[in-house]
Amino acid sequence: MRLIDLNCDVGESFGAFVKGCDRSVLQSVTSANIACGFHAGDPGVMQRTMAACKELGVSPGAHPGYPDVQGFGRREISASPDEIEGYVLYQIGALDAFARTEGLRLRHVKPHGALYNRAAKDETVAEAISRAVFRYDKDLIMVGLASSLMLEVARDMGLKIAAEAFADRAYRPDGTLVPRTVEGSVIHDKDEVVARAVKMASEGVVLGVDGTPIKLDITTICLHGDTEGAAALAKGIKEAIEALGVGLVPMHVVLGGAES
Repeated sequence: MRLIDLNCDVGESFGAFVKGCDRSVLQSVTSANIACGFHAGDPGVMQRTMAACKELGVSPGAHPGYPDVQGFGRREISASPDEIEGYVLYQIGALDAFARTEGLRLRHVKPHGALYNRAAKDETVAEAISRAVFRYDKDLIMVGLASSLMLEVARDMGLKIAAEAFADRAYRPDGTLVPRTVEGSVIHDKDEVVARAVKMASEGVVLGVDGTPIKLDITTICLHGDTEGAAALAKGIKEAIEALGVGLVPMHVVLGGAES
């Protein structure tokens, strides 16, 4: 049976600001990328999100970003490689404290927003992130855009990698994501999002904005928790993929690891 992971970015509320419907989304996914307090999230949100992962059997991972709450981590920040390494180490360590108190183990790291997109094409940034992950726990999986430089760098450093595709984001013909500043970059139509996820899971293909078929060798499919109607989208993707006879399991299982 073919196996694939379905992940979602969660834990992105902050103080009195509520973003997404995490609990509903977590009922349909197999892995969670939890904000670590830099671009979003706070200790209370991190604790509650980790507890929900334990209750619902979702594999937790860290979602570190730039220190940019005001811009939700989607703005470029000028930072040295040492600073980026420190940002990532700090955030993994913070989230790991909540994982440990729940008796859980962090399984992966997925950079957020501008940091993710920068690492996909900037070797220096990719190396800084990978170095932080390797130094903290070399068994953590690095999640990155399929066919990106980020994954090449992480693999060369000795990390396990999970190639990711986005069901709710538009793609350029070269396999990169359409910037969020461009209209239509985020896809909200449920039928279209589900159909894209099915094509990714069954054929390893996503269509670019011009209709170009882009071949992707993927481990995991992402749905953004802040996309409108994310809970319904996640449920629809889960049901459609399972109907294909494809097994939905956490990414470390896809890569050959044990369930525990």
